[in-house]
Amino acid sequence: MRQDIRIGLVVPHATDRLPAEAAIMYPGVKFIPRGVGVKALTPEGYDSAWEGIVPAAQELAGQGVDAVMALGTSLTFYRGYAAHTRLVEQLRDVTGLPVSTMSAAVVEGLRSLGARRIGVCTAYADEVNERLRAFLVASGFEVLALEGFGLERFNAPSEKSEEDIIALAGRVCAEARRAEGLLISCGGLRTLAVGKTIEDTYGVPVVSSTPAALWTAVRLVGESGRVPGYGRLLDA
Repeated sequence: MRQDIRIGLVVPHATDRLPAEAAIMYPGVKFIPRGVGVKALTPEGYDSAWEGIVPAAQELAGQGVDAVMALGTSLTFYRGYAAHTRLVEQLRDVTGLPVSTMSAAVVEGLRSLGARRIGVCTAYADEVNERLRAFLVASGFEVLALEGFGLERFNAPSEKSEEDIIALAGRVCAEARRAEGLLISCGGLRTLAVGKTIEDTYGVPVVSSTPAALWTAVRLVGESGRVPGYGRLLDA
């Protein structure tokens, strides 16, 4: 991988904070974060942060990055499929760069694995879960089962253990026995180390928010994104 790659990350935190997975997956890439300040995992908690996504991306473009990725799965899908499509177009227009979002990344990841019928695990409460379901259906997926942790406090997903995530995945896989893939949605959930365990246990490929977004981000600049040992998406 080239050692001069600079990727701008619009992050949902109030501060310019990088996800820990960035240094683990791609230590040679310079990721530059810009926070937009999600207040809660609710539509009202996303609203002001949504308005900050495009200005943050424009600011990152001014710093000479090679591409821009907007993190925050629910932040980028909660207004629906059409609004997400317009957001990506706006990001491309104002930056003049390759761009994507965490929501687009999980869709790309699932498609790359050939998964159309899916089970879904999330951090979210019911209203956001239903918005995710609608976004996924509009993106061409059949959602066989969806269960969330029911969280609304912004930092709450990071408090869930790997064991909690694996247990939730087990419940969803038991309900969605015909699933061709499992989505774990929420960048705040620590999923990098659990994807392969879930795949080995339940025999279904896993796509999760932060690994998929970083994988997509480096692919925007022509890299493969391959990081062996973390499951089928990153092994490919």
